[in-house]
Amino acid sequence: MTADAWPISLDDVRAAERRIRPHLPPTALRRYAPLDAAVGCSIEVYVKHENHNPTNAFKARNDLAVVTALSDEAKRRGVVAATRGNHGLGLAWAASLHGVPAVICVPIGNSPEKNEALRGLGAEVIEEGRDYDESVQVMRRLAEARGLHIVHSSNEPLVLAGAGTLTLEILEQQPDIEAMVVSVGGGSQAVGALTVVRALRPELEIYGVQAAKAPAAHDSWHAGAPLTRDSADTFADGLATRMTYELTFPALREGLKGFVLASEGELAEAVRLLLRTTHNLAEGAGAASLAGLLKLRDRLARRKVAIVLSGSNIDAATLRKVLLGAL
Repeated sequence: MTADAWPISLDDVRAAERRIRPHLPPTALRRYAPLDAAVGCSIEVYVKHENHNPTNAFKARNDLAVVTALSDEAKRRGVVAATRGNHGLGLAWAASLHGVPAVICVPIGNSPEKNEALRGLGAEVIEEGRDYDESVQVMRRLAEARGLHIVHSSNEPLVLAGAGTLTLEILEQQPDIEAMVVSVGGGSQAVGALTVVRALRPELEIYGVQAAKAPAAHDSWHAGAPLTRDSADTFADGLATRMTYELTFPALREGLKGFVLASEGELAEAVRLLLRTTHNLAEGAGAASLAGLLKLRDRLARRKVAIVLSGSNIDAATLRKVLLGAL
């Protein structure tokens, strides 16, 4: 992929950082001796606490980067998104800060707690579709009917630029980081990270991890071509997509050093391990980078590795199952 074909630039990420900074201070990057010991292989593990953002997830960055760049006319008409939770929460929050109407489309059976939080932020919630990808089609229909501005969770340059700001912070907080492991659903977090490191630290390796029950991006990466899967039935909501996206997949294919899958049990174990060693709550997608690191630890032995605790919006019923080992 040529530089011109890459979906965003470092300048785009820096511009997003300037726009979001009045509302979002940098999140902590912390190291925990018990976590280092649990991971083993003499790896120094640095946890980027995106769960400390408003709405408890990194998506607050992505969506604030979009809303702050909209024209006055687009803000007046309003925004629409499809989500399983965190992207919608981030957009509803960012829209509420700027008085922008927000319509959020969620699949039928979506977490009641996340739906309640969306409504609490002032969003109109539309429950339609069997999964995230079908809710995307609902989003497109509503955008056309109402003249709303679409904010896709991954297939949007401003979203990718917002996601890249977390990696800018990591490099400022720990300049000698040698590798990162990031979760991949649609790919915004990974492509944001790849954009930053290819400009500032091209030797830094980035690895992706996806849920084994929602493996579209992983399988596509290994096949070298976009693939679609029939289902994405994972408790890791943020990874639950059945396809890849044209804006992110080529960058993932070119930039990731490796890509692994984590089972439901491995994701659940990572949630429990983060809780025990850092006393921070993670949702399934939020713990995926740790689950990936555990699978990659022999390859990353004796290195300084950053992982991203990307979100903590796990509902009570799912958390109970995780803690009881019922997944």
